[in-house]
Parts: sequence; structure tokens; C-alpha cells
Amino acid sequence: MRRFPCIAVAALLCALSFGGAAYAVQPDEMLKDPALETRARLLSEELRCMVCQNQSIDQSDADLARDLRVLVRERLKAGDTNDQVLDYIVSRYGEFVLLKPRFSLRNAFLWGAPLALLLCGGVAILYAVRFRRNAEVAGLSDQEKEALEKILREDP
Repeated sequence: MRRFPCIAVAALLCALSFGGAAYAVQPDEMLKDPALETRARLLSEELRCMVCQNQSIDQSDADLARDLRVLVRERLKAGDTNDQVLDYIVSRYGEFVLLKPRFSLRNAFLWGAPLALLLCGGVAILYAVRFRRNAEVAGLSDQEKEALEKILREDP
């Protein structure tokens, strides 16, 4: 009797581990040329669904994602290269549509900010350690010494 839950859990884990990503591409969207369809799928995986924002347009069921998939396929049928298709979509929707943003002067601050913050933190820590090491410890005044001696002489 106790084996049944273990087997059920193991079967569930196996089913979940072998499950692939679900694709939202409809059969009527697919291109007849397998090479173009492969290129369209690769491009669709690089583009963000503006509605879902954490899915590519290849995985999203949103109407806007469908429109973008159709647009990608139309541009490929027109003879555009992959870069031309991406440039066209970025010009219409902005850099945010790319799941992996390009490095440019506009977003260099975003790419460099974590490194700059890490360096600033490291410099601040080094400065604090050196400052603390060089700081002199002030001795006790005569009044404090007498008060301490008085406390130590008293019996508990």
C-alpha cells in the first residue's frame, strides 16, 4: 500500500521532467518552406511577447504575439535576412521587444551598472578596513580608571 504514493510521485516527476516547452504557433501560420519556417521559429524565440513579457512570441497565445509571428514570416517571405527582420521589429516596437537586448551606447549604463556598483562597494570596504585599522583606540581617562578600579574592588 505504501508503494503506490511513491510510484505516483515518481511517475509525476518523470512526466514533468520530460515535458517540453509548449509552442503557440498555429498550423495556418507555418510556412511551407522548412528552411524559412526554421528561421522564423528561431527569430520568434528571440522576440518578447509585449503582453506576456516573460514569454517569447513563439510560446505566447496572445493576439499581439500571433501578429508578430505572422509579421516575421511575411518579412522572411519578402527576402529579409534575420538581422533585417529583427531591426524592422525593433524599429516598430522598441528595444524591449528583444528577449536578449543588444549592447549599445544607449543601454551601456544598464550593462555596466552592476560592475560599477561592485567596484564601488569593494573600494568602500577596503577604505573602511584601512580606516578602522589606522584609527587609534582612545585610552581611559583618569576618572574612568578610578571608577573601574572601584567597581573591581567591590565584592559581589
